[in-house]
Amino acid sequence: MIVFPTSKINLGLRITKKRPDGFHNLQSCFYPVGWGDVLEIIPADEFAFSSSGLAIPGDAGSNLCIKAYNVLKADFDLPPVKMHLHKIVPIGAGLGGGSADAAFTLKLLNERFSLRLTVSELEEYARLLGSDCAFFIQNRPLYCIEKGDTFLETEIDLSGYYILLVYPNLAISTAEAYAGVRPRQPEISLEGQLQTSVDTWRDTIHNDFEDSLFPKYPILAQIKRELYGAGAVYASMTGSGSTLYGIFNAPPIVPNQFLDYSVWQGKL
Repeated sequence: MIVFPTSKINLGLRITKKRPDGFHNLQSCFYPVGWGDVLEIIPADEFAFSSSGLAIPGDAGSNLCIKAYNVLKADFDLPPVKMHLHKIVPIGAGLGGGSADAAFTLKLLNERFSLRLTVSELEEYARLLGSDCAFFIQNRPLYCIEKGDTFLETEIDLSGYYILLVYPNLAISTAEAYAGVRPRQPEISLEGQLQTSVDTWRDTIHNDFEDSLFPKYPILAQIKRELYGAGAVYASMTGSGSTLYGIFNAPPIVPNQFLDYSVWQGKL
């Protein structure tokens, strides 16, 4: 069976508090986008994992797809499988690509082997793998709080808009990104601000990671300016990574200065 794990953007991201467990509380709307990987899982005589496409750093045994298999195998009599991941979504990009791979592994194993896990149960397994993983179980727009793995319903719908994602071939680790943030409680709810017209977000909706990462990596601020110059009604960095996105009223024309970067565009 083959599935296509997607990625996500953050519509606003506020870091509100450092937790006693070392993580941070945040406020953000996670919104799925179509830039994705390819994952195949088939029964096999013995377990095997392989990958192609973009190189995945670190020990292969630490891959989140393998960890997803193992957390289910601890509770269920899963047979061996062969897993192949074709990696397309850039790593360290703030798009949640690895988290999506893990969540889609859980969902695919649940379906393939009739484990009959509910959405809530799958989310609990996903939370064991990473803060962003649980979002990709439902994989629909959700307002996220706590570590990003507690969800509230949202009516935000960007259907009809177009998106351009620009990854400047610069990987930023989660640890590096969080090292520069200063948690603070916002005076105005991000959830309420997101209910306004997208045309007004430029002045109100902000990703807190931009405050420390833009001075450190000026190319990020430059790309954001160029997205607005190309006609975006709203532009932002997504997550704690280095990808910038622009939301457009019509299919955007990719500026020449982006051609040396990894770029994806589509309809929301």
